[in-house]
Amino acid sequence: MKALTWHGPRDVRVTEVPDPQLRDDTDAIISVTTTGICGSDLHLYELLAPFLAPGDVLGHETMGIVEETGPAVTNLRPGDRVVVPFNIACGHCWMCGRGLYAQCETTQVREHGCGAALFGYTELYGSVPGGQAEFLRVPQAQFGPIKVPDGPPDEQFVYLSDVLPTAWQAVEYAAVPEGGTVAVFGLGPIGQMCARIAAHRGARAIGVDLEPDRLEMALRHGIDVVDAQAREEVPEVIRDLTGGRGADSVIDAVGMEAHGAPGTALLQKLVGALPDAIAEPLMSRAGVDRLTVLYQCVDAVRRGGTISVSGVYAGSLDPLPMLRMFDKGVRISMGQAHVKRWIGDLMPLVTGDGDPLGVHDLATHRLPLDEAPHGYDIFQRKADGAIKVLLNPGR
Repeated sequence: MKALTWHGPRDVRVTEVPDPQLRDDTDAIISVTTTGICGSDLHLYELLAPFLAPGDVLGHETMGIVEETGPAVTNLRPGDRVVVPFNIACGHCWMCGRGLYAQCETTQVREHGCGAALFGYTELYGSVPGGQAEFLRVPQAQFGPIKVPDGPPDEQFVYLSDVLPTAWQAVEYAAVPEGGTVAVFGLGPIGQMCARIAAHRGARAIGVDLEPDRLEMALRHGIDVVDAQAREEVPEVIRDLTGGRGADSVIDAVGMEAHGAPGTALLQKLVGALPDAIAEPLMSRAGVDRLTVLYQCVDAVRRGGTISVSGVYAGSLDPLPMLRMFDKGVRISMGQAHVKRWIGDLMPLVTGDGDPLGVHDLATHRLPLDEAPHGYDIFQRKADGAIKVLLNPGR
């Protein structure tokens, strides 16, 4: 089959790889109909080279049609249309029993001290082949895949794999008080949906970004926006918009590759270019992130407010402004999304009338799998108005 495979920093290629096979009784094989390029895939494209091997299949936002199942998978049958959560969870362990599916104890990657295995996301998360391919093996299929109705286009459902649950959890973790204000830093796909979900739930959402296309998209959905390219300090602007107090809640939807901190950015790239045997321990024990946005979040949130972090960070020695955070009484919530925990909240919003979250106004590019390297390139460079890229592998 064809698959998008990693070969080095900024070097991804569509190559021929073996078709996946059932390995365990709880496996399923799906033919992929739509798969997304996620912002966190760009960390693999740029920074996390030491934890990847040439030929690794990328991608974790996937939906398709069930082709075959193992004998323990009694909830699915060939022909079912499914969305596959990006994290692999068993549904019955201690963590899963508490809705903490991203920490599933059956699939935890203990050798690296990490949580549940993820599709297409480095050895840190199990080196499980991803879904930017014609076919995908789905472990723990007796629990994970989400059946969706036939008929509506894939675009209506594919975001249930990651974007929508991640955004919903970010808003949930932000603990926005009734009628309160939430500032969303970063208006990529996750940030766009964070702002829309917060507004749908009755909050005032303020989106922050420096890309005109992203600001324009947020404006289309009734979101107040702050242009981070403007001369004013963003936290000061947010305080001006909130009576001088700051936002009740702030969501960091950017993560470790924020603009700013050029010295840290250079260090990240230099480490990523080192041989794996040297780079892995450096990143695991001494890595730092670009924290410009996180610092702004601390500054922009009101005293006693909450910061919700959905952007991916990977540093182990990140310097945080603890005095400022402690003095302000800031609460911080973060982590990978527990995808299936939020499907009951989200499914009515994507299957009902009116498209309240605007799922049909998120993808800016729809490309065949053969053009996936181009999709990564324009998404990384924010070129050609790229906000969300969907790939259609179809054979």
